[in-house]
Parts: sequence; C-alpha cells; structure tokens
Amino acid sequence: MTAGVYLHVPFCAGACDYCDFYSIPLKPQDKRIAAYIDRLLAEGEQRLGEGKVTQIPSLYIGGGTPSLLGASGIGRLLRGLTALGGQRPGEITVEANPESMDAAFLRTCQDAGVTRISLGVQSFHEPSRRAVGRIGEGALLPERLRLLSDMFPRAFSVDLITGLPFQDASIVQQDIEHVLAFEPGHVSLYALTLEPGTPLAEKARTAGVRPGVLPGRDEADCLWIAGRDALEQAGYEQYEVSNFALPGKRSLHNIRYWRMENWLGLGPSASGTFINDELGTGRRMTNTADVDNYVASEKNQVLEEDLDRLTLMKETFLMGFRYIDGPDTEVFRKRFRLSIAACIPETLAAWRNKGLMEPEKNALTREGLLFLDPFLLDAFTEVERGIKIEDY
Repeated sequence: MTAGVYLHVPFCAGACDYCDFYSIPLKPQDKRIAAYIDRLLAEGEQRLGEGKVTQIPSLYIGGGTPSLLGASGIGRLLRGLTALGGQRPGEITVEANPESMDAAFLRTCQDAGVTRISLGVQSFHEPSRRAVGRIGEGALLPERLRLLSDMFPRAFSVDLITGLPFQDASIVQQDIEHVLAFEPGHVSLYALTLEPGTPLAEKARTAGVRPGVLPGRDEADCLWIAGRDALEQAGYEQYEVSNFALPGKRSLHNIRYWRMENWLGLGPSASGTFINDELGTGRRMTNTADVDNYVASEKNQVLEEDLDRLTLMKETFLMGFRYIDGPDTEVFRKRFRLSIAACIPETLAAWRNKGLMEPEKNALTREGLLFLDPFLLDAFTEVERGIKIEDY
C-alpha cells in the first residue's frame, strides 16, 4: 500500500490565542523530547506494518512546533523514519517557528533529505502578534527568513494570517511584500477563524468586535482577497483555498489530503485515513490527544471510524473541491463506479450558470472558491436527496 505519513509534534513554546490544535508547552531541554521521539518511531514501525505500507511518497512533520525538537532531535527522528520506510520519501516537509529555528536545525534537515520547510510567520505587525499571543518578536523574522532563503532557496513555505486584530489592507500588503522579498516557493494565506473554545474566541465573545481591533466579517473577507490578489500579481498561483505556489512548488503531501488518498497519522491527536477503492469505503484512525499517556503506553488508544460510501463521497467532495483542479475524475469514477456529473448534475449546472464553475472541468473558479461552503451544501443536499449510493 502507498500512503503519505503525518507526524504530530505537540510541543509549543506557548499557545497562540487562535489555535485549536492539540499542543502542550515545552522547553527544548525537556526530557520528554527523547522519550517522545522513541515512541513516535515505535508507533511508526507498528502502524506501517499493520497497514502494509510499502511506499511513502510524502512525509510531513507538523505540530505544534517541530523545530523545538532541536537539531539532534529532528535528526534522530528523520533518520529513524527513513530506516522504517526503507527509502527516503520524495517530499519531506518540516514545520518550524522562527524563534526555535536556527542554522544547526536547518543543516540537519538538509543532511536528512528534507525538501521543504514550512515557517510560521503569521504577521510582521507587532500589535497584531501581541494581540493573539504569538511567541517571538516580529523583528526576528527578517533574519530567520534570510537564513531559510539561503539554506532552502525557494524550497520553503510561509504561513500568513489575515483578519488579525489591528490589521488593515496596508498591513496585509506589507506582510506579503516582506515575505516575498525572500522568494519562498509557497505561501499559505489563512483567514483568521475564531474557533470555539480558543482564548481569542472568548475575547471576541466577551469584548465584542470593536473597530480598529478585530476586523468585522466583511472587512476580514476584503483583507484576505487583497492578500490573494497581491500574491497572484507576484506570480503565485492559487491552487487551493488557502495555498499559493510558484510553478512546481505545490505541497504534494497536502494534495494527498485534497484528493482523499491514503495517509497515516502518528502521534497524539493525529488522524489517518485508508481508502478501499474497490468498495468505495474508508477507515479512519485517530490517536487520542494525550501526550503523557502516549509516551507511557506501549500501545496508544486509537479511535476508529468506518466511512461508508456516502460519507466517503461527501468527504471526497469536501476535500476535492478545495483544490483548483477539483476532485480527480478518474479516481472518483473508479472508487464509486459513477461520475461526479452523475452525482451532482443540478449543482454543477447551477454553479456553472453563475460563472463560478469552470466550463470544461468539475472545479470551482478562482471566485467560486470564495463560496465553497454554500457550494458544498448544495452538493451534499443533492447527493442525499437524489442518489441511492448503495445502488452503485
């Protein structure tokens, strides 16, 4: 079986107020780092064997903050994973934060065959960074971006966020100009989401949305669109809702998600999905979010979920229509024994008439991606109403 592999490193120097990913505070010298790497490698050996995974086209180490593992930790993890897989994946991505990324860390990544570094910048604007509890000073960013650009030229990605407190169009433009000066191959431009239960969502609920602090919904939308336009004018193609790349620099690992191809998740809170194309069904496995129990146990607790044909079809739409090329039509036909057009003919026709669907393929246009949620609502409603999936 072929499967991408995602490893979750749940350690952070501090939690940002907008983040709802599972993480715990940790210092680089914490003794749990060595134990955690041992446990990840043990789980990897176990799960790769159980899933009969023989090919790993992409490996993604995310978090949390993987750069908190330091040069020695990331080196040991990468060497161990390469030994488990038998051969080096074609794409290896490691996430990093500026305050914990240094030349030694990057040099170790180079030596271990890492092909992409994903750097969390979010914004250079200090009031915005402080307002959401972002660790590190904005003044550090140019130095770390220069280091990254020198060691991984055009082989790195930068994360930016729009809709942050105290942001306006000029600040978004400045953030993009600062980043593009270092010529990243890839930029992820995210619109801030107030996730339930996060400190930022609670602040917004109790304090309200005040002018000049947290942008209102319409203003936030305009900020993201302005950022999108600036990236496209600089030659970056929007190939997914929030992702932009120079030619040949798309994230191959993330494309596996958007095309609903097999992936394995390792580490607490990590999730993986295996697809049975012959039956048009899937199996999802999610590790419980408890790092101490994960390290202490020889076998971690895994929540398993069966994805029936209808559920998998809807998830294929959910992920596939995020992608600029839409769901893979041949994979869809093979998996479900019918075409996309046979599943949602009314939805495709209606959105094509609106000019929001590409005329020659089942994919949303650049402007159509702005309305992904209502499109999916239409598609799901039509599938549930008009097609008996079990008949195919």
